[in-house]
Amino acid sequence: MALFGTLQTLKSQVCSSKFEKAFAYIEKLQDKNSNEYKTLLNKKIGECNKIVLDENCFVLEQTYITKDKEDCLYESHKTYIDIQYMFEGDEIMEVENVNNLTVTTEYNPDLDYAKYAQSKNSSVLKIKQNELAIFYPDDAHMPCIKIDENKKIIKAVFKILVNS
Repeated sequence: MALFGTLQTLKSQVCSSKFEKAFAYIEKLQDKNSNEYKTLLNKKIGECNKIVLDENCFVLEQTYITKDKEDCLYESHKTYIDIQYMFEGDEIMEVENVNNLTVTTEYNPDLDYAKYAQSKNSSVLKIKQNELAIFYPDDAHMPCIKIDENKKIIKAVFKILVNS
């Protein structure tokens, strides 16, 4: 089941040690004096950098413009749990159980994703700056949706190995 909120809230709800590296990195991203904060703040639109935190966790630091909902698709992952941390901006993320959706792209183990058609029955999350959402393998999620207008997003997406 997907979880969302502030780092402090989620740290109190998630007791697994597999999240420690990601949570520690998010704390660095919230420190305006850290190199991690300064580096992510200066990302250009379209950039995506991968940083390996350990053998079970990596982060994709990315910058993009939000999209209209009809231009987005659901995705899910089996190998990794997603933590999507909103560094700057806000967007809508929809979430739905994978069993309630129609597959449009079968699961590809090399890329660790399947894609799904949109749904009218999904849950809608508004993720604001300094908030995050955690998506488990059964949580198909559709991020990148604009709220009122298309705007710049800076995000860190952590990938946590499910079986670590």
